[in-house]
Amino acid sequence: MRKRNTIIFDMDGTLLNTLDDIADSLNYSLEQCGYPLHEKEAIRKMIGGGATILLERAAPKDLTDVQRAELMQVFIGHYFPNSNNKTDLYDGIRPLVAKLKKDGFQMGIVSNKGDKAVKELTKSYFGDEMEFALGERADVTRKPAPDALYLAMDELGVTAEDCIYIGDSEVDAQFSKNAGIPCIIVTWGFRDRKELKEAEPDVIVDTIEELYNEIYRLGGI
Repeated sequence: MRKRNTIIFDMDGTLLNTLDDIADSLNYSLEQCGYPLHEKEAIRKMIGGGATILLERAAPKDLTDVQRAELMQVFIGHYFPNSNNKTDLYDGIRPLVAKLKKDGFQMGIVSNKGDKAVKELTKSYFGDEMEFALGERADVTRKPAPDALYLAMDELGVTAEDCIYIGDSEVDAQFSKNAGIPCIIVTWGFRDRKELKEAEPDVIVDTIEELYNEIYRLGGI
């Protein structure tokens, strides 16, 4: 009998390569507000804490609250209608998800991306393969606080003993630890392996094949 039957995924950098669309919207917003732009590689390392953290990292440090609010408004206004221009699944994710679904795993997504975008992208790429999708909301403390994972577990009718969390960053590693769930971290996302090792996740994988094997190892039969 399988010990862990529920897989909860991060979205950006784990399932979907969203970097180009995030970078385009970030630089558009910075330009519109008259602030310096960033190279895509620098933006890659800023992603992971949600829009508020992204803009804090990208914008000049001496902005007023009014200026920060204006920048956020421009960013959100640009990103949502443009969130799926260049975004796509990472190679191998489609067959992995199909295989896990066929084998009886239930799956969901918990992300620090805005809730509206998370739900739209989940619907677009996964349909009913994902039984739950939650993004950043004002009433749920963002990762690495465990609140969103607790909410996901309640909605899916499972406990920490039933779950595995899969992400791509130090935020995800801490998130899963805070919720008492084993974590698999992938290296094809937005962080370098050195940074990931320092976060001390349960497992780091480099390929879809390794991810598949670790899911089944942790899940047990």
